[in-house]
Amino acid sequence: LPALAALAALVALVLWGAWRVLEPTPEKRLVIATGPEQGAYEAWGQRYAPLLRAHGLQVELRRTAGSADNLALLRDPASGVHAAFVQGGVAEPTEGADDGTLVSLGRVAHEPLWLFYRQDALARLRGGQPPVRLADLAGWRVDIGPAGGGTGALLRRLAAESGLPAAALQPHEAVAPLRVAALVQGRVDALALVSAADAPLVQYLLRTPGVALFDVAQAEAYARRFPFLQPLVLPRGVVDLAADQPPADVRLVSASASLVVRAELHPALMQLLLQAAQQAHGEGGWFHRRGEFPNPGADLFPLAGEAARHYRS
Repeated sequence: LPALAALAALVALVLWGAWRVLEPTPEKRLVIATGPEQGAYEAWGQRYAPLLRAHGLQVELRRTAGSADNLALLRDPASGVHAAFVQGGVAEPTEGADDGTLVSLGRVAHEPLWLFYRQDALARLRGGQPPVRLADLAGWRVDIGPAGGGTGALLRRLAAESGLPAAALQPHEAVAPLRVAALVQGRVDALALVSAADAPLVQYLLRTPGVALFDVAQAEAYARRFPFLQPLVLPRGVVDLAADQPPADVRLVSASASLVVRAELHPALMQLLLQAAQQAHGEGGWFHRRGEFPNPGADLFPLAGEAARHYRS
């Protein structure tokens, strides 16, 4: 009996040690910070939720102002946020990228900078000539969105390099649909959005009469200056072939959206998020082919080890 008791105690000790070394069963709850109403991040979250719930997870989608808000929530352990979509270039590399708190599960989409403007503003502000450089928007009222979003952070960096006075860039805290309404109704001259092409508001503005899309003639130069950017082309007719919209190729500059998580997140939950990302982003689109996303690219935060193993196999 003493020998059996000692053996049982040894087995219990080994099992306890294995449980400590290996990961325990994960919590079956996941909080994902998305983005503003009717934006791409919110739409992605709504795709992820049923895929994750099918595995028995409780999923909470937390609406935010955008990437800057998402990063702040991820960095705050008390927020309860486990994962979020984050735009490349929204933070400087020195802003906590190397402290090990956050890791990336990879890039999930292209996020072009869409700069829409009212065509009647050309006659009033530019003698009918379309703007060809950001500096040409001096004196315009350019809505760059809320402080917690990624659009303002990106556009300010580009404007500083392009000679566009900061006074032209006007932050607005209103929700995105109201900002779009302000452009359509003429209360602002231009509206900037950093978003995937399938965002409902982007799709709406591409089809709105009297609204034009800024052609970024210096897209290649911006991509050489800022490593997190890349040039893209919106092909002629891709919005509406029958109406030939747009009537010509439009050059754009694009960041990438990444799925970022807290490094302490259980590996099993990381795997479920990666599987959901594969289904949510795997189809082709205007700027990418089928299977191009998600991919192991990482803009600011290092790729999680679990993600590296996922992409290898």
